[in-house]
This record gives sequence, structure tokens and C-alpha cells, in this order.
Amino acid sequence: MRSCLFKTVCTLLLAATPFLAQATALDQLKNFSTNARSARGEFSQAQVKTGEKIRFTNTTSGTFLFSRPGKFIWTYSKPYEQVLQADGTRLYMYDKDLNQVTIKKLGDALGSSPAAILFGSNNLEKSFSLKNIGAHNGYEWVEVVPKTKDTPFEKINIGMKDGLPQAMELYDSLGQLTLIKFTKFTKNPPVNAGTFRFVVPKGADVFEN
Repeated sequence: MRSCLFKTVCTLLLAATPFLAQATALDQLKNFSTNARSARGEFSQAQVKTGEKIRFTNTTSGTFLFSRPGKFIWTYSKPYEQVLQADGTRLYMYDKDLNQVTIKKLGDALGSSPAAILFGSNNLEKSFSLKNIGAHNGYEWVEVVPKTKDTPFEKINIGMKDGLPQAMELYDSLGQLTLIKFTKFTKNPPVNAGTFRFVVPKGADVFEN
């Protein structure tokens, strides 16, 4: 299951102003997409099981850093140390326990994935259909539906507050729901371009697709 969550995010990633406080979720998301050139913060992630009561399973947490377009480091620190890192051209997936690195071309895969919302270009409407779906759980939500059918996600709901994405609900084609929440979100921190250059750990097995 840890591998499933790891791949989910792979395919899959500012203080409030008076304007943003009144803006719709869609307005806030577009503003963020246009003006957030980089960001860093922490995340928690879990699968949501519904029934008589809601349960959260397979919980993970870690940190993220991104710089548009297509550069990011998504690091799982608990319960397993794993890294998804992209330098704008290639995607590196590192599993510390296995000491294994898988390398893929970033290509167009980022364009219709959840990661594109945070890490991709600022032209969201090229790859997604967007609409406001109201407020719940303290956030204003926008529904994001990939325009291409070649994606494991049917839709992604994004909870906006104070002009920042605070939560993401990922609905996959198997009917599963993954929830990601963001904390300590810092918009436009200075980022050195060399930060995203991946260095293969000593002795690691490397697989390139």
C-alpha cells in the first residue's frame, strides 16, 4: 500500500488580502497559479474510508518544495523515507529502504496530473475543467477535472483559504479517495535552481524508463 500512495502523488505538488478573503475558490486558485512561482511547506496524506464512520488509513507525512514550471521535491518522512523529485525534465523516485532510484521523463505526464496544479505551468484551463463547488470543512472548494482520459484520477477537489491551497481530495478511477492537507505553506521563498538537481545516493540501484 505504501507503493500505491507513493505512485499516487507521483501521478499526481501568503498572508490573506481583503480581495482574497472575498474571492471564490476558483479565483483564489487562478491567482495562486499565476503568482506563486515557488512554495514550500509540509503535508499529511491519508486514504479516506467511508461507512458508518469515516476512517483515515495509510497515513503519511513530509515536506514539499516547488518552483514553476515542473521543478519540485516531495519528501515522505513518515512512515517511510521516500522522495519524488523533478528537475523540469526528468522525474526521480527514490526509496531509501530499498536504496533504489527510478528515473522517468517528466514529459507531458505532469500536464494532467494533480502535481500540475501545484508544480506545473500557470495555464490550468489547458489541462483541466474548473468550477466552484461551495464551502465545507472551513475551505472554499474548486472541482478540477482532467480533460484527458489518460489519467488515474477522475477529479481533484482543492480546498482554498487565504489565497492558498490548504487541502486536496483526489478521487481515482477505482473509487478511492486520498486526502492531502498542507501546513506551514510559504509562498515565493527564494529557491536556488541547483536545489532540484538530483544526486543518486551512493550504491543505489538505478532504473531508467
